[in-house]
Amino acid sequence: MSKVIAVLGAGQGLGTSIARRFAAEGFRIALVARRKERLDALVDELSAGGIEAVGFTADLSAPEEIPTLMQAIRERFGQIDVIEYGPIPGSHFTPAAELRPDALAQDIPLLLLTPLAIVQAVLAEWKQRGDGAFLMTTGATAVHPMPYWSGVGPLMAAARNWLYSLNGELAPAGIYAGTLSIAAFITGSEAAQAAATDPKAASFPVVDPADLADLYWDMYAKRDRVEEVHPDLKTS
Repeated sequence: MSKVIAVLGAGQGLGTSIARRFAAEGFRIALVARRKERLDALVDELSAGGIEAVGFTADLSAPEEIPTLMQAIRERFGQIDVIEYGPIPGSHFTPAAELRPDALAQDIPLLLLTPLAIVQAVLAEWKQRGDGAFLMTTGATAVHPMPYWSGVGPLMAAARNWLYSLNGELAPAGIYAGTLSIAAFITGSEAAQAAATDPKAASFPVVDPADLADLYWDMYAKRDRVEEVHPDLKTS
């Protein structure tokens, strides 16, 4: 039976590119997003290219719904081998001095609690099989805090901290946890379109989502590092 990747927070850009890259390696695809119309369009697009893809609508800001979602994917595909988690939060970057507790709190479920719920929902299956992978997408501010670009950064940094510990604990059991921190806007994404009108974002590079998907495949296949930052902030 071919393997299954669940792409949570799927959309045009990175989610679709990850689906195509893993499908090229024989994976079947579960796409998860909140908006059914867009999800159906993505499924149709992938299916037209001969990829077995099924959409599942879910609110990823509700971690209590994750066990039901994971079970629905299992019932359709029989198993879950890889999960990529990369939803885009609705809030914008905010100067740290202006960040309010309520603004930070609203994204805690999406960026911090739901990843924990996902791993708990699949861990028994992966331990029994001796294999599995959780791939988490974050932004550069999770790694390198920047003035005036706070907001989601503290939450992504907390999730990144947890993932590093997770990798160390689960690697002996054959389970991989890795994170791709993107120091750029992604071509075709909603964030890139919004950034086009933001003077502060003018200096940020733009990356091809297919290149990011290749990085994710390399991380998954080699399992030789916990994190990849792209582009490399030391050279960009």
